[in-house]
Amino acid sequence: EVQLVESGGGLVQAGGSLRLSCAASGFRFDAYGIGWFRRAPGKEPEGLSCISSRGMPYYSDSVKGRFTISSDNAKNMVYLQMNSLKPEDTAIYYCAADRWGTCDSWYEYWGQGTQVTVSS
Repeated sequence: EVQLVESGGGLVQAGGSLRLSCAASGFRFDAYGIGWFRRAPGKEPEGLSCISSRGMPYYSDSVKGRFTISSDNAKNMVYLQMNSLKPEDTAIYYCAADRWGTCDSWYEYWGQGTQVTVSS
């Protein structure tokens, strides 16, 4: 059974940090890219970051310099370190698996999401 399980969300004050984790199982983890997305109330889903199967990180302009993606292939885990959080970062955060590992194909598997709330 394919699973992507996010954890690490919560409530934090503006300027604070959180580290999200994405635990993957049931598919060949090292062949996929893993991306992070978020969806805020009333807004379109937004792609934030992705790490390719070769370990190349990509970031959207909205999080570049504040968020860092990393992976631990031995544990089938991907992390998103989020620093300098802002109230506008409040959203449900999802991880997803990119089919060809390049971060620009399509996202075949998705997690259920974890809530991040940033208070002002």
